[in-house]
Amino acid sequence: MIVVTGATGNVGTSLVRAMAGAGQQVTAVSRGTAPVDLPRGTRHVRADLGAPETLRPALDGAEAVFLHDGGAGGHGLDPRAVLDVAKAAGVRRVVLLSSQGVVTRAESPSHGGVMRATEDAVRESGLAWTILRPGGFASNAYAWAPSVRAERTVAAPFGDIGIPVIDPADIAEVAAVVLRSEEHSGHVYELNGPAVVTPRQQAEAIGVALGEQVRFVELTREQAHARMAAFMPEPIVETTLAVLGEPNPAELRLSPDVDRVLGRAPRPFAEWARRNVEAFR
Repeated sequence: MIVVTGATGNVGTSLVRAMAGAGQQVTAVSRGTAPVDLPRGTRHVRADLGAPETLRPALDGAEAVFLHDGGAGGHGLDPRAVLDVAKAAGVRRVVLLSSQGVVTRAESPSHGGVMRATEDAVRESGLAWTILRPGGFASNAYAWAPSVRAERTVAAPFGDIGIPVIDPADIAEVAAVVLRSEEHSGHVYELNGPAVVTPRQQAEAIGVALGEQVRFVELTREQAHARMAAFMPEPIVETTLAVLGEPNPAELRLSPDVDRVLGRAPRPFAEWARRNVEAFR
């Protein structure tokens, strides 16, 4: 049995479907109280990684766990306590969803520091482990959905500076493969898209998917900072703007790891936009 934490997120939702579709027994873990739409036969357990003891019912009989590092909320997560509970339940393998920022922004306490601590805990857990380090998510474009629906407009900074974003469905497919096989134990996979794509190009791709023109409006760094600070902690805002405006060579490098694991190239942003176009109508 496979346990998927963060089961209602962009990656977790696709991973649960992929594992269930492959005939795996899956327990989907989320901390929300809203109804959860899951594939038939999938068990759902409400638990909070911030309170590791709540995971015990989900882990009963589990062989492997997909562990989200907590993202922006990872500061409150004690990964060693979570992993101790998993080991006590008999779990043998863990696949960690980390971030490329562990190596590309190692100096940032909000990115590299927190995520590195979680990776270290996984490596030292005594479990067989695999670490996934995605770059920017294609699904970050959902932030533009309200303005696209209302005005057919995308507003973002650094319109002609691009990074290679990754489709969350590709992350999920990679995770589904490595969760089922021990041959990936001890590996770290960097996951990003097939090409660098700019915000202006993303807006164009959304427009093509809609069959209508989507206008791009370039924000200043200050304007973008003000918008992001409304829902992000300040250190994360600064690091995010640095990645978007001044990506370093490691953040621009196209990784071969999706192809290595799945035997195919990662999906381009335009395909993500077509598949998720209803969010922008």
